[in-house]
Amino acid sequence: MESDEGAIRDLHSIWIDSVNAGDLARLLSLMTDDVVFLNPGRLPFGRDGFPAGFSAAHQQSWIRCVSELQEVVVVGDMGYTVCSDSLCVTPRAGGKVTELAGNRITIYRKHADGRWRLARDAHTLTPVAG
Repeated sequence: MESDEGAIRDLHSIWIDSVNAGDLARLLSLMTDDVVFLNPGRLPFGRDGFPAGFSAAHQQSWIRCVSELQEVVVVGDMGYTVCSDSLCVTPRAGGKVTELAGNRITIYRKHADGRWRLARDAHTLTPVAG
C-alpha cells in the first residue's frame, strides 16, 4: 500500500505533467470542489475561475513548468508541499519568452475514497530578471 506522502508526491508530479500537457480535464479531477488559488496580483479564485485562465494561457503560449519538491508533510487527512518552481512561457505566435521563478505551497486533502486532491495553492512566481 502506498504511503500518504508517496501519494502526495505522485499527485504533485501528475499535476505538473498535466500543466505542461495542457490537460485541463485531468487537472480538474485532481482538485477539490472548494479549491482556492492565490496568485500574485490577482484576487483569490476557485474551481470555476480556473478553466478560462488555464485554457487561455495554453492557447496563447507553450508552457513548461519544472517543480522541485522541497518538503512534504502529512498530518492526518491533510498534507502540504513546498516546492521551488520555474516556468517558461513561449508565445505560440512568436515573440519574447517569459521566464518566471518562485516558490509554491500547496495544501492537499484526503477524501473518503482515499484519494488526495489539491485544496489550496499559493505561489510567488515572478519574472526572472534577464
